[in-house]
Amino acid sequence: MANPLAGEVALVLDGERRVMKLTLGALAELEEALGADSLAALVARLEGGEVSARDVLALLVAGLRGGGWPGRAADLVAAEIEGGIAEAARRAALLVARAFGEAA
Repeated sequence: MANPLAGEVALVLDGERRVMKLTLGALAELEEALGADSLAALVARLEGGEVSARDVLALLVAGLRGGGWPGRAADLVAAEIEGGIAEAARRAALLVARAFGEAA
């Protein structure tokens, strides 16, 4: 089970419940994947309101890897996410909110 107070978010991937978390390493991978020069630039981009499908994919991959998942973006592209695209986007937004202080 995901612990919201630890910044964790659950995601059901190919029928298996996974825990996502934006660890320092996961954030570094996310900065690189999205071409952000700093953590502040990354947060500003994500909070700017215009998040792309590529951003959502990168967030989910980073969160899953922070939770111990060994996969890569290509693995996630081929996976089935319970709830579809809308749920994936909602979980990505929740992951960012929890990583930066919102436990809800």
